Amino acid sequence: MDLLLVLRDALASSLVGGLLAAMDAKKLGQEVGVVFTQEALAAAAKGSFQWPRELSGQDMRLLMADRGAELGLPILGRGEGRQLDAKALISRAREAGVRLYACPNWSALLGLRDEPPHDMETLDAQAFQALVRDATKVVGTL
Repeated sequence: MDLLLVLRDALASSLVGGLLAAMDAKKLGQEVGVVFTQEALAAAAKGSFQWPRELSGQDMRLLMADRGAELGLPILGRGEGRQLDAKALISRAREAGVRLYACPNWSALLGLRDEPPHDMETLDAQAFQALVRDATKVVGTL
């Protein structure tokens, strides 16, 4: 694995930024994986990703939706209710060839071992440690 990104918070901005970076690296021919852990794993499985204060509000939401649509990002809603669909971007990244992993420790803590969200790959502790150890570059913290 050339690049392994770790997403741990439930901020939509972190999710979008991380997945866009992962898809860009994949387009450049790198082998890329994204590990979902902590809040990010919980949000992907059963919750929602929230936008931080500086990126919220109707004007900002509409701006990002319009710019995101120009970039081919998934949009949720229409008209004045449109916004980037952060959760749909997870599936888009997987379809683009980015490997998605559910952190084994947080999968156990959240009761997700048997049902990882968005077809994320689950690994046992040994395989997960090998993934992190063998990645050329790891960005983020567990």
